[in-house]
Amino acid sequence: MHFLDKYPFLINYFENGIKNPNKNISHSILFYGSDIQAQYDLAIYIARLLNCKKDKNYDCDCLDCNWIRNGEHPAVLTYSRLDNKPDDDSSKTVISVKQAQQIKQSLLISSEFHRVFIFCDRDSNDNILGLNPLNFQEETANALLKTIEEPPERTTFFFLTKSKEDVISTIISRSQCFFVPAFEKESDSWENIKGVFENYFEFDRQDAFNVAENLNNISENSLTTLAQMQNYILSLLKINFANKQISVRLMHDFKSIELAKKQIVANVSPLSAFENLCIDIIK
Repeated sequence: MHFLDKYPFLINYFENGIKNPNKNISHSILFYGSDIQAQYDLAIYIARLLNCKKDKNYDCDCLDCNWIRNGEHPAVLTYSRLDNKPDDDSSKTVISVKQAQQIKQSLLISSEFHRVFIFCDRDSNDNILGLNPLNFQEETANALLKTIEEPPERTTFFFLTKSKEDVISTIISRSQCFFVPAFEKESDSWENIKGVFENYFEFDRQDAFNVAENLNNISENSLTTLAQMQNYILSLLKINFANKQISVRLMHDFKSIELAKKQIVANVSPLSAFENLCIDIIK
């Protein structure tokens, strides 16, 4: 199925809003749904519509469209924990306040282009991932609020996430939100680990090795088990985000699971990775 045929309502909405001089689109747009890559592709397509100097067709070969397709356009920028870091920014796990400040500074200078900022996450394998309270934290979101609320003309922000609940409410209130359906179902379940890992924060430290062994025993795929553990922690984070003490611990544990994933990819045995993880997160 052609990309344009997958999302006829969204494509028509944005094409009409951009091509019709009597219409317009929001300066802040939030896409949500499980297919983050599709959201990113839509944001890039809209960025092309906003900057195209010819007929705005899907296969347009103008300089701006080619720049955007190749990820080389100076005014269409992706912001993630890995993309567009200032030289003095050493953060590696979050979109930082320094990145927010970099955007605000860049908008002080006029531009001939329509500037587009796409906020998402990206892993070391270059996969596009969604924003969540861990990688797009409240401090950074708050640093952007005034800019999002009153941006310069010809400026559009995109926020990509699995769930609207994963983004601070003040961003949502300033954005037009669109659900992007997925054609390949991705589960946010943690049902398979429920009997082993649920309420892990109440376990005693002496239980760590037993929990690790149980996790290893139920795992047909250790990376899938670790992903379900992260789903569980994200569900806790949504409930407890206002509690700073709990949310800080949950953020730490989420990152520890990410490290366990990297250990397994690097051929550390799953049992050893689970043991290292459980020793770290079971206090």
